Amino acid sequence: MQLPPKVTDRAFERLAEIGAGDQGQALRVAVEGGGCSGFQYEIKLDAPADDDLVLEGQGQKVVVDSVSLPFLTGAVIDFSEELIGARFVIENPNATSSCGCGTSFSM
Repeated sequence: MQLPPKVTDRAFERLAEIGAGDQGQALRVAVEGGGCSGFQYEIKLDAPADDDLVLEGQGQKVVVDSVSLPFLTGAVIDFSEELIGARFVIENPNATSSCGCGTSFSM
C-alpha cells in the first residue's frame, strides 16, 4: 500500500504565517519531468482541484495531484530555514539520486 506524503508541523505553521488558507490557497507539491536529474518538484500556492489528495493541518492544506502522488509515496514535506534561505523542502525516500539544488531527483 502506498503511504501518502507527510507534512511537518513546521510546514503547516509556515503556510499559516503567510495566510495561505485565509486566501483559499493550498501548497501544491507536484512532480514533473525535467530538471538535472530527470524529475523536478514544483512547489507553489494554488487552489485545490477535484482529484487532489488533500493533507490538512492547523487549518492549512497541502495538495498533491493524482499523477504526482506515486512519486511522493512516504515523502516528508517540510519547511527549512537556513543561511541560504527559507524554503519548502521534500525528503523523498523514492529518490535514488538528487542534485545540489534540491529540486530535482531521479528514481
